[in-house]
Amino acid sequence: MQTNVVSLKVPAQPTPPGSGAAKEPPVLRGKRWGWARKNLTLVVGATLLVLLIVISACAPWIATHDPQVIAPMNRLLGPSQAHFFGTDALGRDVFSRAIWGGRVSIVTGISVAVLAAVLGAMIGLLAGFVRWADGIVMRFMDGLMAIPGILLAIALVSVLEPSLATVIVAVTIPDIPRVARLVRSLALTLREQLYVEAARAVGTRLPTLLLRHVLPNMMAPLIVQATFLAASAILAEAALSFLGVGVPPQTPSWGNMIADGRNYVTVGFHTILFPGILLAVTVLATNLMGDGLRDAVDPRLARQL
Repeated sequence: MQTNVVSLKVPAQPTPPGSGAAKEPPVLRGKRWGWARKNLTLVVGATLLVLLIVISACAPWIATHDPQVIAPMNRLLGPSQAHFFGTDALGRDVFSRAIWGGRVSIVTGISVAVLAAVLGAMIGLLAGFVRWADGIVMRFMDGLMAIPGILLAIALVSVLEPSLATVIVAVTIPDIPRVARLVRSLALTLREQLYVEAARAVGTRLPTLLLRHVLPNMMAPLIVQATFLAASAILAEAALSFLGVGVPPQTPSWGNMIADGRNYVTVGFHTILFPGILLAVTVLATNLMGDGLRDAVDPRLARQL
């Protein structure tokens, strides 16, 4: 005698929102961690740079004292609970001045990188696609590269008043030829590609051709070059401020702080230690991000996980 066994299927219960089944699949998590390990330099540099930008942007709330208030009774005090980084020769709080000084360096780096990249890209595209202008434009760029940035800054300060805008202009002008030469070399290669020839054959105008077909294909190396320009601009601003041809002396900047504290190294080494560390970390973070971007966008260096 055979017994028929009827199997009853229990309907699947809906998965609660907080249960483990709703978590991200291990494969996706592994890919993300693998990408982070592969681009560790980019992750570390970008994280440090974003942290420094946030700290500088929040300077009015993070700073514990007014960075320009002079207190002669508190001059050259060491680090303490009241003054985290100590005080300088005029009794000003070094921590507050260092936080505010980051704004000058970061604004200078971003402004110089953007201006040099935009102007250099325009000049490089002109030299690369307008054959009769190539020789004239590039010889002019070679002349600009021969001008030292410090001498140009001194000349501009003697004509104009010392300001952050003057420093940005003085640092940007020598950097434009570097971007122009890079973009020109890329343009000479791209103008021989088949898709560019096809766009020309159908009557595409030169501005549309450059903006739609050429410029997007050179954005990766252009962004990488801009990161290195930002790092060099931060160092250049600090050097100009140290020499007295940068931002006004009363403006908190890392270069001004190091210049003010160089005469008191034996009795107040902290006056140049902390702004020097912040300057070095900012430049290092920018260079790390540039190296990571170069490795990430270069197909010859990229490796599959």
